Amino acid sequence: MSKVELLSPAGTLEKLKIAFDFGADAVYGGVSHFSLRIRSGKEFSWEDFAEGIAYAHERGKKVYATLNGFPFNSQLSLLKKHILRMAELKPDAFIVATPGVLKLCHDLAPDMPLHLSTQANVMNVLDAQIYQEMGATRIITAREISLKDLVAIKKELPDLELEVFVHGSMCFAYSGRCLISTLQSGRVPNRGSCANDCRFEYEIYAANPETGTLFKLEEDEGVGTYIMNSKDLNLASHMKEILDSGVVDSVKIEGRTKTAYYAATTAKAYRMAIDDYYADEFHEEKYQYELQSLQNRGYTDAYLVSRPFEKHDTQSLDFSMQLGTHQVSGVVNAEGTHFLCKFKTEPNDELEVVFPLGSHVDIVDNDIGKTYENDGKFFIKFKQLKAKNGKIYEAIHSGNTNEIELPTSFPSYTFFRVPANHNMGTNPNK
Repeated sequence: MSKVELLSPAGTLEKLKIAFDFGADAVYGGVSHFSLRIRSGKEFSWEDFAEGIAYAHERGKKVYATLNGFPFNSQLSLLKKHILRMAELKPDAFIVATPGVLKLCHDLAPDMPLHLSTQANVMNVLDAQIYQEMGATRIITAREISLKDLVAIKKELPDLELEVFVHGSMCFAYSGRCLISTLQSGRVPNRGSCANDCRFEYEIYAANPETGTLFKLEEDEGVGTYIMNSKDLNLASHMKEILDSGVVDSVKIEGRTKTAYYAATTAKAYRMAIDDYYADEFHEEKYQYELQSLQNRGYTDAYLVSRPFEKHDTQSLDFSMQLGTHQVSGVVNAEGTHFLCKFKTEPNDELEVVFPLGSHVDIVDNDIGKTYENDGKFFIKFKQLKAKNGKIYEAIHSGNTNEIELPTSFPSYTFFRVPANHNMGTNPNK
């Protein structure tokens, strides 16, 4: 039995490389407004995307190109040119969301595997079969689907690949079918420019149209006013259950607009979970330790392993975003010789090191600093903060663009982190 694929987001060329370095088998991303994430799509130039595909293929990895927006009639001519140009880069599949775009891609790039986006809301065998007959080789199922329904689809359509989301932001609407952002700011969610209006705090009023009276509804303390704010998906603790089903071909992480640290940490956590599963091991606390370090809206296991009516913890009512357990304090450069500060760092601060699985860093103790292991974790302490230009700092802060010398070489894009209350006093949750 082949291993399940780990699919990570790639919002930039740097994040693409980081995702692969930290354990992803494949990534997804796009160029231009035909991708469902305009903000991340603009960060990929055609040249960068081509370089990313080459980087992946050199390592036996895959890149799936997103064309999963909902195009206007006025865009169809441009869309055809976009499909042809993207096909020339030879990604490993197109991700599309609508029947029309699926057919267009099949006509213009007949040899390209086609993955149907979660935006198509496939929940059952009938819909999956129709899309397979139209040329889809993989279905990225709706977030609302159950594992039981995935088993039923695979039983009827064994040659159809099934992909499921296991981590990331959740939409309070039905797989992204929302117009609130359009109504309030003119930004169309299903064309890649959602303003995340569901994450805002709202005040609630009751109006009497006959008298013109308007009452503000006061809520009990702790209930909150983030009435549409969904928690983030986190299924790391259920990976054994998911993989035991034998029907999932790819597990997907959401987050092309999120940070490089998010790309690294999610890839590493789910890589560990997958590899441990096939080694007949499972250490839930190890995966959650990494994932809890990320900023989040609170976590939920959502609907894959539980039915929607059984869940009462999917909504985050009293905050839009909270800190994770850790704060990123630095990131190592591509050469592995220096790091760039992301949070206040002083000599003798204990920084936990986050590097790709299987990496090796020497244990050293020299004039610059020392590295050491403690309780299964790797740490670094700087004795002096020495920039490339030779200047010695008593402390460095986020925004300082001087790269700081390392006491030994590290893997590219290694991250340093500290507890979230480091130099802050408290760990705020709002």
